[in-house]
Amino acid sequence: MDITKELGNLGKLFDNDKSDNFKFSWIRLARTKNVGSKTFVQLLKTYGNPETALQNIDSLAKKGGFSGEKLIPPKQVIEKEISETKKYGADIILACEQNYPRSLLHIPDFPPLIITKGNTQFLNTPIFAIIGARNSSINGNKLSFEFAKEISDAGFTIVSGLAKGIDSYAHKGSLSNGTIGVIAGGINHVYPKENSNLYEEMYDKGLVITEQPINSSVLAQHFPQRNRIIAGLASGVLVVEATKKSGTLITTRFALDYNKEVYAIPGSPLDSKSQGTNELLKQGANLALTPKDIIQDLDRFIKKNNTFVSDNNEKFTDNHMKNLPSESELTLFRKKLFNSLSHSPIEIDDIMEQLEIPINILSYLLLELELAGKISRLSNNKIYLIS
Repeated sequence: MDITKELGNLGKLFDNDKSDNFKFSWIRLARTKNVGSKTFVQLLKTYGNPETALQNIDSLAKKGGFSGEKLIPPKQVIEKEISETKKYGADIILACEQNYPRSLLHIPDFPPLIITKGNTQFLNTPIFAIIGARNSSINGNKLSFEFAKEISDAGFTIVSGLAKGIDSYAHKGSLSNGTIGVIAGGINHVYPKENSNLYEEMYDKGLVITEQPINSSVLAQHFPQRNRIIAGLASGVLVVEATKKSGTLITTRFALDYNKEVYAIPGSPLDSKSQGTNELLKQGANLALTPKDIIQDLDRFIKKNNTFVSDNNEKFTDNHMKNLPSESELTLFRKKLFNSLSHSPIEIDDIMEQLEIPINILSYLLLELELAGKISRLSNNKIYLIS
């Protein structure tokens, strides 16, 4: 059974909860310190619902070695977020709700919730990403605008990062057909300030998405999180301009991990703004000289968008509580596991094989360590000790 069906089961619980306790607990769990997208899912798999997971957070973290402040945000913080989000005209959409974009559920690290302002119907259309350098050239801006216009005219909603440069022109070129901007701060945090008018236009004619709480400032660590959403939403990604060390290339790495098509526009080897795109082409990205090079693949994009990157056979039900390991089993392996980890990433399968730890015990112990802030989990099913 795939993960969308399991989230659908939780969605039924949510639909039946007239007091909104379920949604409140879901948001509170998502805002809990040290709970990333994968940890969130693991907690639901372990405890069956967000309320029960919250009741066990402190105990798990303590067993993992956590000795700091409480991880779970106070109820009034979540109440304030919900109230201010609604007042701003935005919506909080849970991953188990029907209007959550199905394409995001295809990726293994989907956000547990998103905040949206604008027309969410664009999430139900085929989506294509156009991204590139902030310090773009005049020619790059023109290409971004023209590619966005033609591809959106062909029936795709253009998604980008609402940054200055290539992103802005991609949104402007597709605004008349509808465009999606994924941002790294709160839904009401305009960044950069020069895009304030574009934000207002997109609230009105397009859609703006974030996973950060309202009033959140933009932090450096939020950009890779934003980039994975762009790559997750889109069936394909076009890079217009990028330097060799551009943050844009983070999005393309996510896209490749998620089995999405990557296109690049070539440029002069002497132009630093084309070094990143030329390198992508060298590594096997699709060549895009005109929008038609992409438009001819539209049918393939749509079919590919219905293919899962990650399936999950475990059910999110309270029956998981019956399968929780005993404290004696956990004690047997807890120290052995921690002493075997290092700051170099290691595959979870290798841990299980070398230490001969049953998967249900290993999953539980990794939850303890993650909540305690002792380990971090990578997208390729590897973990490592945090300094």
